[in-house]
Amino acid sequence: MPHQINQSSIDAIVNCAIQCEHCADECIGNMPDCARLCRDCSQMCWTIAGFMSRGSQFIEQVSRACIDICAACAKECATHDNPHCQKCAESCRQSVDALQKISSVAVGR
Repeated sequence: MPHQINQSSIDAIVNCAIQCEHCADECIGNMPDCARLCRDCSQMCWTIAGFMSRGSQFIEQVSRACIDICAACAKECATHDNPHCQKCAESCRQSVDALQKISSVAVGR
């Protein structure tokens, strides 16, 4: 069962999606670039969590895109001092770590 094997990674990625949604809501009025990037990241994390849950053969390809987006979101959010951006940046970094592990396992299949 793929979702059980990948559960800790899925949890990190879903947490990232949730934190990005929250950050986007907080930033929408005064930091629209941050909000847009957070929304992109959240959407991609929700998507990859589904791919991982069902053990998709495309995990490696989707993971690479998600890693790039999460890394960009972490970099953007880390530049802002408010707590929600800092929390979002940290969850994005954790998601990148989880995705890199999953991606390296997928390559070995």
